[in-house]
Amino acid sequence: MSTGFPYFRSRVAEEHAAIHRVWGWMVGWGALLTVGGIAALAYPAAATVVSVEVFAVLLLFAAAGQFIAAFQSRGWGGGLCAVLCAALYLFAGIVLLERPLLGAAGYTLFLTMLLFAVGIVRVAAAVGARFSGWGWAALSGGISVLLAVMIWRDFPESALWVIGTFVGIDLIFAGWSWVMAGLAARQLPALTEPAAG
Repeated sequence: MSTGFPYFRSRVAEEHAAIHRVWGWMVGWGALLTVGGIAALAYPAAATVVSVEVFAVLLLFAAAGQFIAAFQSRGWGGGLCAVLCAALYLFAGIVLLERPLLGAAGYTLFLTMLLFAVGIVRVAAAVGARFSGWGWAALSGGISVLLAVMIWRDFPESALWVIGTFVGIDLIFAGWSWVMAGLAARQLPALTEPAAG
């Protein structure tokens, strides 16, 4: 087993060779995601609007799929439910496409409530149970609560940057993980040569 991150667990040489062949693509994809994340952090309002619009388009695709499934399965007892769900997807997708900032405000408000509730529960559970590492869990919960309060105090203006900022951070971490995985995959043949000999 490799001692380097990300610990490729498989000892099958064919799998190592297959991963090694695409290490450049992995690094390239990771670099692209990282650049996208940096752009999202640089322009959080634009990233927020784009994120909401992408979600709206996905809802429209889901609505079309639901409608097609409902009409293809005529006579099925759940057909009416599928049509109603498709209508809701369609409505939500159209609203989000026409008013992305309104959708961003709704998502930001939901995210704020979720962060606050999860933070409170995490702090209460950590302080109450005092399990191993409870201090870190309590600190994490406190940070979630603090973040929720900061977003709430700046609401609705925070709706312009919260989603874009979170998407940017996620893209940077995802991109960096792909880059590191690709660089580790590049070294796999050298790591497997002693085992083959």
